[in-house]
Formats: sequence, structure tokens, C-alpha cells
Amino acid sequence: MPAKLYDLTVNRIDGTPVPLSEFEGRVLLVVNVASKCGLTPQYEGLEKLYEAYAGRGLEVLGFPANEFMGQEPGSNEQIQSFCTLNYGVKFPLFEKIVVKGAGRHPLYDHLTQAQPTASSAGGLKQWMLRLVGGKRQPGDISWNFEKFLISRKGDVVARFAPTIAPNDPAIVTAIERELALS
Repeated sequence: MPAKLYDLTVNRIDGTPVPLSEFEGRVLLVVNVASKCGLTPQYEGLEKLYEAYAGRGLEVLGFPANEFMGQEPGSNEQIQSFCTLNYGVKFPLFEKIVVKGAGRHPLYDHLTQAQPTASSAGGLKQWMLRLVGGKRQPGDISWNFEKFLISRKGDVVARFAPTIAPNDPAIVTAIERELALS
């Protein structure tokens, strides 16, 4: 695991490499996203969070992933088009990556090691675990739209289950708390 989140580089959805150090000093909400999931409408809530708090220092970073029943089958271009046309997404999207299991991207190695468990997901989490046969590595993402909140210093301060909507008071309160810290 890198010493800091900011030691990592990721590729924007157009393939352009970007060091995460570009986001140093901002609060980050990192989300694995998918276009053909029952939770896909969360794009709307993520965009609203981004619009409401970007001016205060929030960045929402979307990372498409296809590990959960093939719910993100599109190319990077198709994903970008879908998000723009259907949800007006303006927050940064990145290339499709692997977020769990073999080949997991170093970003998700870092995030899941720093925060191994998400806030409670209730019965849906148990259903999802049975669906994937319970084959999980420690810290594995449970489904699309799991959210990690990163402080301005690059520390993972919270992890929210996929079923917790972007406008949930737990997420909004945590974001506001982090934005208030300098």
C-alpha cells in the first residue's frame, strides 16, 4: 500500500493520467459506479452533492467497475456519454477499473485497507454476499456505489455502503464536517 493516497495515479475516463496529488487539500468522495445497476440513479444524487459542495472543496470521483453481475459493460466512451446524457454528470469520471478480487486497482487496495468495512448495509448486504457466493477478500467492495470519504489530508475517514444514498444525512454530515476542517 502506498504511504499516501496522493502517491497514486489514475486515468481520467479519456485515458489521461492524473496523479491523485492533484486533489490534495480537497475533500474527496470516491465511488465505484455502474450504468446498469438498480443503484444507478445515485448518479443524480452524487452530481447534486458535487454541485452543492464543489465550491467549498468537495470533489466526487467516479470509478466505473464491472465486477457486480456485469452491470458496467460499456466502454469508457459509452460510460461518459451515458452519465452526461442521463444524469448531467460534471464530476470527474475515470477509466473503468477493478475494485475487488484479483487485479484490484491500487487505489482500491489503499481505500479498502484504510477502511476495511462499510457502514451497515442491512439485509441487502447479506443478499449480495450470498449472490456472489461469499467469496470475498478482506475489505472487498460489496456492490456498486460504495462510497469512501477522504479528508483534505488524504486520510480515509468514512466508508458508506452502496445502499446509503448520496443525500443521506450520514454522508452529508460527514462531508460538511470534513469541509469545515482546514
